Amino acid sequence: MRRHFLLSLAAAALVAANAAPAWAQLEQPIKIVFPYSAGGIGDALARLLGENLRAGLNGQSVVVENVTGAAGRTGVRTVINAAPDGKTILLSPIAAVAVHNHVYKNLGYDPLTDLAPISQVAEFEFGIAVGPNVPAKTLDELVKWAKANPDKASYGSPGAGALPHFFGVLFGKAAGIDLVHIGYKGSASALTDLVGGQIPIVVTTTSDLLAQHKAGKIRILATSDSKRSPLVPEVPTFKESGYDIVGTSWYAVFAPAKTPADIREKYSKILAAAVKRPEIKEKFLTMGLYATGTTPEELGKIQKQDSAHWAPAVKASGFSPNQ
Repeated sequence: MRRHFLLSLAAAALVAANAAPAWAQLEQPIKIVFPYSAGGIGDALARLLGENLRAGLNGQSVVVENVTGAAGRTGVRTVINAAPDGKTILLSPIAAVAVHNHVYKNLGYDPLTDLAPISQVAEFEFGIAVGPNVPAKTLDELVKWAKANPDKASYGSPGAGALPHFFGVLFGKAAGIDLVHIGYKGSASALTDLVGGQIPIVVTTTSDLLAQHKAGKIRILATSDSKRSPLVPEVPTFKESGYDIVGTSWYAVFAPAKTPADIREKYSKILAAAVKRPEIKEKFLTMGLYATGTTPEELGKIQKQDSAHWAPAVKASGFSPNQ
């Protein structure tokens, strides 16, 4: 009897031991890595997506981890090196997952093969604005001003190597003008100098330009998407203004390569459905974002197309991350 009791205990212990890893795996939270610091729009977006992913997974714990460093590359590598089990995913803007492969000679990863697409969740565009010392009210007038004042023809952006920097290069080439780039540490300092007349032009996100534009302190002359921005519907696009250039940025969710397709499809459906809800779209607009929501296949195509789109601008800029 005692021997039978001990055998039963041993069997129960064996079952518990075998079950423990599965239970631990079930309870392990899903981690959304955001490769930049907390407090900005991207971080807020990551936390909003985390809430909706948790709801879509019946309360599964989801946490956001800010893994900063190397202009986003550290966080991307963290996800690439994680187990492909759906427990670690990445929310990133376009730069680190589609443009940096043209910027850095030794990037350390290939975003087109080392990451598995889940869903693009939001887009946003750029605007070009002039300050009080530039009389131009249209892009054509700005081009004429730049040609007449080549010693003053410079533009600021949120940073050297950022997409607004490269979009300014595209505009200069399309307009046939030489625009000297001045990289700032963020949009706020660039806008301060624009309003104060220390710099004539700034290219940055439309949402960053919006407040000063509405206050009449600067003028947005054009926006960079193929369609007008809902933030400033009265402002024409570059294409409408006669310059055949388009450039948008986005946020998207990725997983490590080899993450099973069924996991990525499940996450994609949850996130795409969430961002298309009216209340979420409204929240996005307050952040200057436009909700999208794609399949993994659609995101894969977008990533490849946009990587190819930005490559010539990066090359033409002559930008080196060591400068």
